Amino acid sequence: MGNSKDSQTDRLLAAAIYVSSFFTVFIGPLVIWLIKKDDSPLVDFHGRQYFNFLITYFLYGVISYILMIILIGFVLAAIVGVAAFVFTIIAAIKAFEGKAYRIPFILRIL
Repeated sequence: MGNSKDSQTDRLLAAAIYVSSFFTVFIGPLVIWLIKKDDSPLVDFHGRQYFNFLITYFLYGVISYILMIILIGFVLAAIVGVAAFVFTIIAAIKAFEGKAYRIPFILRIL
């Protein structure tokens, strides 16, 4: 992972996990990860990162929704949305570079 033996295909598929999430939040990244996780440590790492990210930011979204009762949730929801978008793009770029990027503020579940 993150070394010279990562092929161009592995780096492209690792980046595709994040890019495909803009079109299919769950299915696209899951298919790529399940097909290549045993063959490529880079794809396995980024697949785990993405699903940890997805679970964590879902929880942040639920918390934001609940906090909308006291109005701070509207601000929090906007921050969570922008952060999710920005961190997804950064992670896709780092994956394409073959680097092991850990997305900030996520729970390490997988």
